[in-house]
Parts: sequence; structure tokens; C-alpha cells
Amino acid sequence: MVQVKAIKAFSDNYIWCLTTSNNTQAWVVDPGQAEPVLDYLAQHNLTLAGILITHHHYDHTDGVAKLVSENPNIAVYGPTNSPFKGITQQLTDGQSITVLNTTFNIIATPGHTLDHICYFNEQLAFTGDTLFSGGCGRLFEGSAEQMWHSFNKLRELPADCKVYCTHEYTQANLAFATAIEPRNPELLAYSKRVDELRSKNEITLPSTIGQELKINPFMRSDLPNITELLPKEFCSVTKNNEPWENFAGLRKFKDHF
Repeated sequence: MVQVKAIKAFSDNYIWCLTTSNNTQAWVVDPGQAEPVLDYLAQHNLTLAGILITHHHYDHTDGVAKLVSENPNIAVYGPTNSPFKGITQQLTDGQSITVLNTTFNIIATPGHTLDHICYFNEQLAFTGDTLFSGGCGRLFEGSAEQMWHSFNKLRELPADCKVYCTHEYTQANLAFATAIEPRNPELLAYSKRVDELRSKNEITLPSTIGQELKINPFMRSDLPNITELLPKEFCSVTKNNEPWENFAGLRKFKDHF
């Protein structure tokens, strides 16, 4: 069974480290910095075997060159349409890879960026900046309709599938979610737990798909009343109450929240 540990980077990034109990190899996901990874590997007597990239942004890729220079010939998996040039094994929607004897499927999730992919199996998903706990990534390159289509792919994963995103944004995301659904009991209870964790500077991740379907307004954009409390200036795209339109209105409001 793959074990997943968080390596903290920058102010709020997590570089996920995959290991197993019966060998000393490790893989990392989205290493925006090399030094925290190298320190972690040294402290735990691990050898880096490969890297998984979800998309091209610097805070997910800037550590790759140094890690490869320290560990020549390791595999760097990432999206085939990525502008990041450090990828050695290009991946497209529907492919699968094996890491530490564990299979991961690849889904294209454009929206935050056009090259974004997620790695998943029934137990866990590395969602980069597409799905956060309680939120989602900004639409830097793709459209709201694309992002909602990406979210629909993630919504189909098993409810107990663990969600490993790349940022500790949960508390801020839940403040927004509570403004959208102030009477959601699941959300209020989850927000209280997250506040307790953050008061002790503890990590709030992973979440689960089932949890996000209960508390994440972006995952709940198909609900007809999800935009009920949306300020009027952000309702211009919700006229037909289509889920992607609801998503667009929510995302626009979150950008100004």
C-alpha cells in the first residue's frame, strides 16, 4: 500500500511524497521547491525514483531541475500539452501509470490551466490546483464550462477516495463556502474541525470526494439553489441555472471575496 506524506513548501504548498513500507524509493508530486524534498529524502533515507506533475505553474515545477540533477535519469511524468519542458514521460487523458506497484489513472482536468491533469485510483487522487478542499483553482486559462466538466469527472470517483490537493487553502475556502451555504450542517461542522486543526498549525488534508460533495459549493454547482445568496453582480452568467453557469458565478464571486 502506498503511503502519502506531506512535505511543506513555500508558505502554503504541499509536495506529496509517496513511499511504501518495503522499499526505500520515493516519488513526489508537484515539487515547486527542491530543497524541502532533498531534506526529507535525506532525513528518511529515501531515494527519489520519479516525479508526478499536474500542471506547469512554477510552484509545482520549479524544483524539478535540481531534483533531476541530483537524481539523473529519474522519470518526470506530466501532461503531454504542457509548456513545462522538464517532462520526460508525457501523459494524456485515459492513460494509466504504475508507481511503486500502484496503478494511477490519468484524467485531463482543464480549467485552472489547459494542461492540468489529475492522478487517481479508487483510494486516492492528486488533484493539484483543480479541486481544493472547499474550493477550486482560479480559471487562469480555461473556461468555467471546461472546469465544471473536469469537476464532473472527479465527482464520479468513489466517495471515500482521498483528495490530495497542493495548497493549504481549506480554511479560507470554507469561509467562502459558508457565505454561499450558511445553513449547511455538514459544512458548519467541517469548518469547525478545520478551524481547530489550523489553530494548532496542523494540516487539513486529505479530504475525500464524499466530503467535498457535501461541503464544496463548486462540487455542488448542480444544485438549483446553490447561487441563492450570490450577489447580483455575479449572477450575469447564471440565467439558465445550468451547473456550469452556477459554477461560473460562484468562481467569479470567489475571485472578489
